[in-house]
Amino acid sequence: MPVSGGTQFLKPQEVLASLNVIEGMKVADLGCGNLGYFIIPLAKLVGKEGVAYALDIQKSVLDGVKSRAKLEGITNLETVWANLEKAGSIQIPAGSLDIALLINVLFQNKDRKAIIKEAARLLKKGGKLLIIDWKKTGIPFGPAVQLRVDSSEIKKMSAEFGLNLIEEKEFGDYFWGLVLQKN
Repeated sequence: MPVSGGTQFLKPQEVLASLNVIEGMKVADLGCGNLGYFIIPLAKLVGKEGVAYALDIQKSVLDGVKSRAKLEGITNLETVWANLEKAGSIQIPAGSLDIALLINVLFQNKDRKAIIKEAARLLKKGGKLLIIDWKKTGIPFGPAVQLRVDSSEIKKMSAEFGLNLIEEKEFGDYFWGLVLQKN
C-alpha cells in the first residue's frame, strides 16, 4: 500500500517505541495522512481508556482514517479537521495531550513556527512532541532538498515555545527525529 510523503520508509513500532506510550494516554498525530500510518498503532497502544486524535487538513484523509479504524475495531480514535498553521484552530483542549506527532509534515508547510507553537499549546506539562522529517540530503526521491527542514532550525523554534530537546535520533537513512518535552 503506497504511503505519501515517504512515510513507508519508517517503521511505526520503532518510531513509537521511543515515546514510552502507556495505556490511558491522550495522543495526537498532527497531519495523520490518509492511512493513519502512525495513529492507528498509537490508538491501539493507548487502549480503550486512552484517546487518539487523527488530525489533517483534508477531510477525505480523515474519512479514510476513520474507515480504517472502524475496520480494525478501534473505538478510541477521533478525527479532527484542522489547519495546523492557524493558532488555536485545533479543537482539542490546550494542555491535554501526553504525546503529539509531527511526522513528515513540516517540509510540506510554510509556517513551521506556527505549527510547532500549536503543538506546544496542545501538550500538557511533561508532554512529548515527536518531530520526524527528511534529512537535507540529495537523494533521488522525496521532496526537493530546498523544501526539507534543518533539524537545528526546528530545535531553536521549539525552545521558543518551552519545548526541551530530550532525544535526537535518526530514523533509517532518510529522516532525522527530535523528541521534545514541554516545560
